[in-house]
Amino acid sequence: MSINRVNISGNLTRDPELRATAGGTQVLSFGVAVNDRRRNPQTGDWEDYPNFVDCTMFGTRAEAVSRYLSKGAKVAIEGKLRYSSWERDGQRRSKLEVIVDEIEFMSRGNGGQGSGYGQGQGYAPAPQGQPQRPMPQAPVQTPPAVEVYDEDIPF
Repeated sequence: MSINRVNISGNLTRDPELRATAGGTQVLSFGVAVNDRRRNPQTGDWEDYPNFVDCTMFGTRAEAVSRYLSKGAKVAIEGKLRYSSWERDGQRRSKLEVIVDEIEFMSRGNGGQGSGYGQGQGYAPAPQGQPQRPMPQAPVQTPPAVEVYDEDIPF
């Protein structure tokens, strides 16, 4: 038996990209920067070293979530790792990404802390002065086969 669960929190490195497969499944792609703190051996000071994690979300929730995310937003993500490999121009390529099952918005547009969600109920960031409203929920869909990525890999 093996366990494939990932929990990360960090800031979006770019605006999310929403696209659809040939079969009509919504696919949301975004990157999250997750800091690793290490002591600098020369100075003895603690320093942050970023790790850049590619994240992908599928289905109707992907479309709903895309409306509330933008570069710099702080999020917490729960999901699983997926490894993909392919060949392009005679070179072997590979990618390790997080397939998102749950996402929590941890910041609002004004930079303050949002209330996130509890027990599976997501909340959309509310504009200043307006109450938060529940984000539409849809069942988690199984990701389509790897062919989704063949044309969309940027390198």
